[in-house]
Amino acid sequence: MNQDQQAYDRGTSLFSPDGRIYQVEYAREAVSRGAPSLGIRTADGIVFAAMSRASSSLMEAESIEKLHKLDDHVGTASAGHVADARKLIDFARRRAQMNRLRYGEPIGVETLTKDVTDHIQENTQLGGTRPYGAALLIGGFEDGDPRLFGADPSGTPHEWKATVIGDGREDIQAFLEDEWNEEASLDEGIELGVRALSMYEEELVAKDLSVATITESDGYRVSSDEEVEAAFEDRDSDAESTDEDPSDDGSDEN
Repeated sequence: MNQDQQAYDRGTSLFSPDGRIYQVEYAREAVSRGAPSLGIRTADGIVFAAMSRASSSLMEAESIEKLHKLDDHVGTASAGHVADARKLIDFARRRAQMNRLRYGEPIGVETLTKDVTDHIQENTQLGGTRPYGAALLIGGFEDGDPRLFGADPSGTPHEWKATVIGDGREDIQAFLEDEWNEEASLDEGIELGVRALSMYEEELVAKDLSVATITESDGYRVSSDEEVEAAFEDRDSDAESTDEDPSDDGSDEN
């Protein structure tokens, strides 16, 4: 790090001469070091999937939480510093409940996302604070349509059809861009999520994965172990069919 960078590296609210806020960039780096979480919008609803492998055989796997319910119709997936993510999740839950108490209706997914990103952005310009070292994907139903948003440490909201946060983002995002289908069903979305995270970890097994879905009829719902196992079986069967040579009909050519 050169002296010029050090001069602008000590405060969260200082721009460098080239327009950068280094503490925000460091917060993004913290997110990129976390295990990946992804969100996929399907024709039927939203799919969240996240790596949730325990770092020790002595750790209870159930204590690793990457997917969270914010309200009956909206949920979130996180990556980065767990404690920072929990603070943002608690903030989002309070906002959702305040909206129900004040207006007697569920909060819009876009409105909730912007409330969260406004809160994140404040920590990039106030003295004595630091940016949140976490990113969130926020998805749910709004006016009968599934919607998916991302919130990064700069406080910028973007709407997505499918996206990923955390380690391995570049490869997983490229896979989603190639494979995402607007007409995909919820089950196909779960399978796509499993296949995408397999890009990050080839030896991925069902117990290493957390999956949740949000539909208009059932709201936020955590997928059972059996449903996740079924998605892995579909992934394996697709891989086997791809490996087969479609031109080989079993006959000998003369």
